Amino acid sequence: MSLPGHVAIIMDGNGRWAEKRGLERIEGHRRGAEIADAASHWCADLGIKYVTLYAFSTENWKRPEREVSFLFELMLVYIASQLQNMLDESVRMRFIGRINDLPEKLREFAKHIEARTASGKKLTVIVALNYGGRAEIVDSVNRFIESQRIDEKRRITEEDITGNLYLPEVPDPDLIIRTSGEERLSNFLMWQSIYSELYFTKTLWPDFTKEEFLEIMEEYSKRKRRFGAHQ
Repeated sequence: MSLPGHVAIIMDGNGRWAEKRGLERIEGHRRGAEIADAASHWCADLGIKYVTLYAFSTENWKRPEREVSFLFELMLVYIASQLQNMLDESVRMRFIGRINDLPEKLREFAKHIEARTASGKKLTVIVALNYGGRAEIVDSVNRFIESQRIDEKRRITEEDITGNLYLPEVPDPDLIIRTSGEERLSNFLMWQSIYSELYFTKTLWPDFTKEEFLEIMEEYSKRKRRFGAHQ
């Protein structure tokens, strides 16, 4: 079976999952964190080298302050609880997004986790945090402009933008999965997703299972990726 080297996931539906059960939305996020951890293990078990998880977008600041605060605290507590497992299993964790705009405690925590797990080789888990695809492109262009001397002004190329993304060395996602029934990318990896295969499922993220994940891998293996070529 042909498997993707990089899977990206839009983990959607936590709030609706909780509301359907008469629970607070934060309980959906708590359950969603457990599924995110499980999905990382599924990827590692299959030999997938990269998984990117859309944890908090630049638009998510519009949510109630209590929910945002809970999400940040959940990340701190849950990721810290999994640190030793990541070290034991040779998992590297990295963060993309406007990390410098996050609360100091979370910002420093992200740096700490990246440093502690930097030697991980089996799987790289990329957490998109305060992330927006358009923001990444803007940041890339500005980073390139700032790197140029005044006498070196020239037209910007695709390679310039790609080389100044948050993690330019990471390959583009082969497959993007979105749960909860929504069928759009919602500002996720806009530059990197041009030839990604897309898979949309109605399953709410907290209900996502290993069985469904394996079914998606089977479906992916049957697709013919042409990258713009005529066949």
